[in-house]
Amino acid sequence: MKTFKNILIVLFALPMFVFAQETKQNDKEQTKEKPARAAFEGSTLIENATNVLFQKNTLEIQMSHRFGLLNGGTNDMAGFWAPSNIRIGLAYAITDYITVGYGTTKFSRLQDFNLKVGLLRQTRSNSMPISVTYFGNATVDARTKDNFNLKQDRYSYFSQLIIAKRFSSKFSAQVAPSISHFNLVEPTIKNDMIAIAFGGRYKISPNTAIIVDYSQPITSFYSGNPNPGIAFGVEFATSGHAFQLFATNYNGLSPQKNYMYNHNDFINNGDFMIGFNITRKYNF
Repeated sequence: MKTFKNILIVLFALPMFVFAQETKQNDKEQTKEKPARAAFEGSTLIENATNVLFQKNTLEIQMSHRFGLLNGGTNDMAGFWAPSNIRIGLAYAITDYITVGYGTTKFSRLQDFNLKVGLLRQTRSNSMPISVTYFGNATVDARTKDNFNLKQDRYSYFSQLIIAKRFSSKFSAQVAPSISHFNLVEPTIKNDMIAIAFGGRYKISPNTAIIVDYSQPITSFYSGNPNPGIAFGVEFATSGHAFQLFATNYNGLSPQKNYMYNHNDFINNGDFMIGFNITRKYNF
């Protein structure tokens, strides 16, 4: 009888013990900070990188295209028949916080090897109000050797700190200071360019958003200062891909190339072109 009573006590106490453990686990989960959704849908915001980092083992295919200037000629169909620049790239998330990539660009045959690292992530409770991400690349100019005196003249570098915030389900913004470096430059300019970019995205429907991107060079050269980059357009995004269609005065497709050498004047001369970015991601 005593054994039977002990069994009954255990049977009645077991559900209470399980319930207590589940409650304790739920309390831990509730107190654990959860990261907010990324401020942007795609890995780029027209001409600059965003804070978007994909889950581990995600592969992203990237394609960027810039037509010729709309005011560049009299017989090029608003730039569509003019020489256009193209970049095709890959990015792979080796962890949830680190993504590596490679891309090849038509103009100057640029080969870029890039890295994106998540440093801080905005939380849903807003205890961490912003996301901070590092983006950088090392780029090789693969034109023939008669264009260079030394091997190291081919190299350029770019480093950017992306500070982004998702203000609401519709509106996100970012500010991104950067530095560009070219080993070989003309005597009238400097090897390094400090710049800052501002960008934003506002959703007008579940899959459509208005996007803007402004890039301001800060370093002054001895002559031939580059013009700021101005871009605006629309983005169509799903869970697997993003398509951006826009007007821009940047055609370099390499950030350091744009910041150092852009001479298209959007404001005074109306120098701009139609461009698009397409990204598609695959999870493994």
